[in-house]
Amino acid sequence: MPMYFDPPYFLMFFGFFASVSSGIAFQATLKEQSQAWKINRSTRSIAQMRSIQLKLPFWGIGIGIGIFLSSGLEVFGFPPILAFSIAIPLTIFSSLLIWLQLSNVLRQIEMGGSKALDLDSFE
Repeated sequence: MPMYFDPPYFLMFFGFFASVSSGIAFQATLKEQSQAWKINRSTRSIAQMRSIQLKLPFWGIGIGIGIFLSSGLEVFGFPPILAFSIAIPLTIFSSLLIWLQLSNVLRQIEMGGSKALDLDSFE
């Protein structure tokens, strides 16, 4: 007989932990790759930074957030099918938007350096 916890508090905490730990790995990988790009600008483009080394922690963040969101909806009384049908598209859509924005920021940095992101100049 399988163990099923109703509501799934364990999955909610697991999703949160997976998201946070993947976020820490994503931050470290992004810092490392951006420092390497800063040193060797001419030999590699920022487009090469979006490799599997950066995508894997990002996917971990997305999967963890999806699990956390669906489990959180189940805690509030949503049936599992409805919770997943809300959480999965929402997670995919927001992850796609974040990835596109990150790509846009990296492209701006490649073209104009860190001065391209000077937010104080918009006053």
